[in-house]
Amino acid sequence: MYTALSPGALGMSVGSLKEGIALAASAGYGGLEISIHEVQTLIASEGAATVRAWFDDAGVKPAAWGLPVAWSGAEEEWKQGVETLKGYAAAAEALGCDRTMTWILSGSNDRTFEQNLAFHVERFTPIAAVLNDHGVRLGLEFLGPQTIYKSFTHRFVHTMAGMLEMGDQIGPNVGLLLDCWHWYTAGGTLEELAKLDQRRVVYVHVNDAPVGVALEDHIDNQRGLPGATGVIDLPGFLRALEAIGYDDPVTPEPFGNPATWAADALRGVWAKAGL
Repeated sequence: MYTALSPGALGMSVGSLKEGIALAASAGYGGLEISIHEVQTLIASEGAATVRAWFDDAGVKPAAWGLPVAWSGAEEEWKQGVETLKGYAAAAEALGCDRTMTWILSGSNDRTFEQNLAFHVERFTPIAAVLNDHGVRLGLEFLGPQTIYKSFTHRFVHTMAGMLEMGDQIGPNVGLLLDCWHWYTAGGTLEELAKLDQRRVVYVHVNDAPVGVALEDHIDNQRGLPGATGVIDLPGFLRALEAIGYDDPVTPEPFGNPATWAADALRGVWAKAGL
């Protein structure tokens, strides 16, 4: 496994791909999430070999890219997005960045579970096929907090097992964007991680949860830096992934803000010091 930087997940912005690579390298990250829009443009103007060399020279890998398809919207927009994806996937293949990801809302006010499942399978199957043509895998993220899916009329997929089952219906290159926050809030266990096929784990997010909040009360954007509170068994989580052979990016996604992160980190230090 190697650490990867997602500037946006840390509330940061970078002006260009080169600046992002430099930032990742200087901070000791092994990888960087990329903007596939920017990469496609740069490959067209500079050539794929040149862009790859920027990463190689810095010792940083192109880790992943967000799926640039408006798959949940109007049908025409979705179909156009699938067509546009062909160029993006080709650019990713040329760069050697073989994973993309998106998240799936865990409920609907309009569609029953069965209707929503059919909708997602229909929308993602052609997306997965385009990606597969270019050797790219798709990671789908389930959202675990009960505070999300209980707010909808109809619940939808919100567990690791459920997302894997849906992925099976979409395509052979579909797996998980596995976030330890959503794994924890969904009641996930180390035992279920141990049974995972590492090929189904496309990408990994890590973070921590606030102290003193009941499992059913966690709010999605109220998180901490990885290991800051110890509420989530992140060492166990990472050891389980290593044991199944996952050797790919691990990206911090704490949300929150620097003041919250600093406070959580200090509370973690206090607890370890017995103060």
